[in-house]
Amino acid sequence: MEPTLIDTDLDIRHFAHDDLPRIRQTLIEVHAHAYADRTDDEFKQRFPWFVDHWGGSPDFTCVIAFDGAEAVGFAYGAPATPRREWWREHLDPAPEKTGTFSYSELAVSPKWRKKGVAERLSRALLEKRDEDLAVLLVDTEHPRVQALYESWGFRKVGERRPFPDSPVYAVMLAELPLP
Repeated sequence: MEPTLIDTDLDIRHFAHDDLPRIRQTLIEVHAHAYADRTDDEFKQRFPWFVDHWGGSPDFTCVIAFDGAEAVGFAYGAPATPRREWWREHLDPAPEKTGTFSYSELAVSPKWRKKGVAERLSRALLEKRDEDLAVLLVDTEHPRVQALYESWGFRKVGERRPFPDSPVYAVMLAELPLP
């Protein structure tokens, strides 16, 4: 599943924990636009809490793609606490590598989908990371999204329901740097 890469002048900018006050609303607006068709999604409505939770980490990192002044997508996450990574329960034996980046969220505005923006954002977020591994969750109801992450080097290692009212997610792990 190879996306059609676009020849564009998207400006991908990097942000950190200290930038959250000025990018928070941008993340919320892009997410709302990206998931506008999901009116019954409780997690969409709770997204501001997730932004604050992840952004509260001193090691939070985020990339936002801009087309001129318009934000069209973002990706963010933060390093996991070494040797306490929750994904390890899905592998026996778990890899010896200890540093894990928790890739929390990716959102791309609908008109920018299937143009390689998600991959560009993911690679920009994960490039030059000090961690050995990256982990993320994908709703098992979205096998095409899972296949896309697999095409970038992630592999499914298990399933998890992080909250009692959340969907079941595929736990996906990749070695860094991505191939």
